[in-house]
Amino acid sequence: MKILVIDREDITAQLMMNRLEPLGHKITLEPVKNNAIERLASENYDMIFIDPAPLTSARPLILNLRRAARNYPYIVQMSPEALQLEAIQSGANDAIAKPIDPEILDTVVSNAKYLTTLINRVGDDSEDFPSAGGIIAKSAFNQLFLSAIDRADRYGERTFIVFIGITNYQAIYEAEGPYAADYAVAKLSQYLVRLRRQSDIIAQTERFEYALLLQRPLYETEPNEAANRFAEAINGFDDLFKSDGLIPEAEVKLVDVPVGSRIIEHRITKD
Repeated sequence: MKILVIDREDITAQLMMNRLEPLGHKITLEPVKNNAIERLASENYDMIFIDPAPLTSARPLILNLRRAARNYPYIVQMSPEALQLEAIQSGANDAIAKPIDPEILDTVVSNAKYLTTLINRVGDDSEDFPSAGGIIAKSAFNQLFLSAIDRADRYGERTFIVFIGITNYQAIYEAEGPYAADYAVAKLSQYLVRLRRQSDIIAQTERFEYALLLQRPLYETEPNEAANRFAEAINGFDDLFKSDGLIPEAEVKLVDVPVGSRIIEHRITKD
């Protein structure tokens, strides 16, 4: 990924270079905030680290970075304390404490890479999946997804997505053909339609994957409970795992937007 570091301290960028460039990332240091904004108007970056000091509020600066960027960069606010909620309310994706802990840096970069890939994948309009039987089209889901990201930038709102899919779809496809692979996905689809609540928004985002959008949860543990509820129900759906050939394997994953962290990952298999 292309990473822009906006910081008056060279040591931060040097640490990132030593840690991340061997992994293929490209680091650019820009100590002057206004120069960084001008740079974003002409060059895309996947990720931005920003130390807003000596400013008392990071929000105006981060909003200017968002306006200048032609893409959606993952922004990390750096400060003596990693105040994630404060950073998100300022329009950033996450926060990291200085001095930088290399292992925490690895996690933050991993989250950024995951969210960036997710945005590109959901936004890829080369293949759409039409709405049917209570499941909305991928293109419609993309608009809701982008709206959730925009509301995170503007208002600090967090959204959660539960991804549910057949992880060995390709293996079934190659071993037994497209009918067997698509039949496993169709069974999962029918079960999700019966399982979902009336207010749940579910879309097909891949040939083997569905996504449930959870916006404005009423209480802190609601997204976790939803992911666990789906995982428990699918684990009890024995018909999904009946096959004369390769037995389907399912996954339920809870993703935090705008952080990009995978909070819960359930792998469901049957012998």
